[in-house]
Amino acid sequence: MQLIGELAPDRPLVVVAMPEEAAYLGTDLPVLVMGVGKVCAAIAVTWALSGPVRPCEIINLGTAGALRAGLSGTNEIGLILQHDFDGDSIQALVGRAYGAPLRLADSGLALATGDVFVSDPQQAAALAERADLVDMEGYAVAAAALSLGVPVTACKHVSDSADGQAVKSWTSTVAECSRALGVWLAGYAAQRGWAVSPAQGS
Repeated sequence: MQLIGELAPDRPLVVVAMPEEAAYLGTDLPVLVMGVGKVCAAIAVTWALSGPVRPCEIINLGTAGALRAGLSGTNEIGLILQHDFDGDSIQALVGRAYGAPLRLADSGLALATGDVFVSDPQQAAALAERADLVDMEGYAVAAAALSLGVPVTACKHVSDSADGQAVKSWTSTVAECSRALGVWLAGYAAQRGWAVSPAQGS
C-alpha cells in the first residue's frame, strides 16, 4: 500500500490496485496504490478514510476483463457485485442478506469482483450472465468507502477478454490502459472543478 500525494477534504482520492495502473495517469490528485484483491483494497481504503483528513470522493480506476465480445475502451461502472461470494447460501443459513450488489450510478456497466484473475472462457461465460466486466478490487473499494459515507465513482479500462490470453493481454496493454484512464480522469476532474496539473513524466 502506498499513498502518493496528500489528502484534502475538497479533493477526491484516486485508488488503483497496481502501480502500473497509475504510471501514466498524469494527475496531481492523491493516488492510493492498494495492492491486489479484495482484502488489500478494503484495508487500504479503510486506512485512507480513517485519518483526520477525509477526501470528498473515492475514484476507483483500473483494468478489467471484458466478459462479452465487443466491450472495449474506458467504461464507467454503474453496478458492482461479488462473483465469489455465496450470498444466497449465507442468507438461507442465517436469515440475513450479506454482500448485496452495490449501485454506484444510474447508468454504466456492471462489474463483477472476485479474488481470482479470470482467464477461463467457461468461467467468463458464466459471469457474463450477471456482469459486463470483471476485476479483483472494485466491490471492496465501494463497500469500504460507502460504509464510511464517502461517495464512490468507478471507471475501468478493458485490458483483456478474460480468456486464455488474459495474462499476456494485461501485461502488454496496462500502460495503454493507464494513459486512457488518465484522459478520463482529467475530463472527470474538469467537470467537477477540481484543479489538476499534469504529473511529471506522464
